Amino acid sequence: MASLRYYLLFDHVIIHNANTISSPLTYGFPAISGFLGAIHALNLKIESETPIYLDGVLIACHECDPQIYRPNAFTDYTFRLTRNPLGKNGDTRSIIEEGRVHLDVSLVVEIKIEDRETLDDADDKKRFIEQITKKLYQQRIAGGQVIDIESVGLFSASESQDDLIKALLPAFVLIEAQQDLHEITAELQQQDPDATGLDALVEMAMLHHLPQEKEHWQTTSVKHGRGWLVPIPLGYQAISPLFEPGKVEHARNNEHPAQFVECIYGLGKWVFPLKLQDNFSHAFWHYNCSELQSNGADIYIINQD
Repeated sequence: MASLRYYLLFDHVIIHNANTISSPLTYGFPAISGFLGAIHALNLKIESETPIYLDGVLIACHECDPQIYRPNAFTDYTFRLTRNPLGKNGDTRSIIEEGRVHLDVSLVVEIKIEDRETLDDADDKKRFIEQITKKLYQQRIAGGQVIDIESVGLFSASESQDDLIKALLPAFVLIEAQQDLHEITAELQQQDPDATGLDALVEMAMLHHLPQEKEHWQTTSVKHGRGWLVPIPLGYQAISPLFEPGKVEHARNNEHPAQFVECIYGLGKWVFPLKLQDNFSHAFWHYNCSELQSNGADIYIINQD
């Protein structure tokens, strides 16, 4: 059975034109699935005589630059869209509404190994780092192109994570804020017993401006005192049975089963890496899929331990 032996740090990965539309309702930082999907694809490309598994992913953001624009402070933001080349008949192609973001992120990946002698040798570690760096340059992350990686390093999982945490500075790490979501929902239910988690997410996006004496206003929010909270998509809930390959017309891939799903939303929080000293291992995102069933109750979710 594979066990956690190393952490792989991709330090300051510069990503150009990643997908900033993370779900049907949210935009800004890309969806977590974009990063886990990239690491899964990277895992499939590893060339090694003994199995090496890339598992959980910690996401730290140094800089996030959504490609948005507004002509003045009183209008809504819009995406900076590209004008596509003319069609074969010379007509102007339609503009595709897609959002892009430039990113500077660091990713920490769990490495699990079955043979304990794998990557013990210094030369093996060097060759593995060179291989994994080259392959990451050759693929996309969240739809964006990797244009630079400052460094790639291996850290032993059996040693203290202090050096790894310091290597992430300065940045903000995305963690799951499930407890904050429960607390906000409980507060709303004191006023309205029918309030749900969705009401809490909507409330979290609101600012309340309350009039005070002599033209003074007070601005309040349920986020006050709770840190940097953000709504995030966490996966998908099936809304149809699982169809056999080729049964769904116009499916992207007819070699695999297909299923209709809707997005699952949750609450995330950006925290400083030093906050992770007591729970570093809980900051890694993992896939967590329910057992495939035929009643449409499947859940495909990403969460933290």
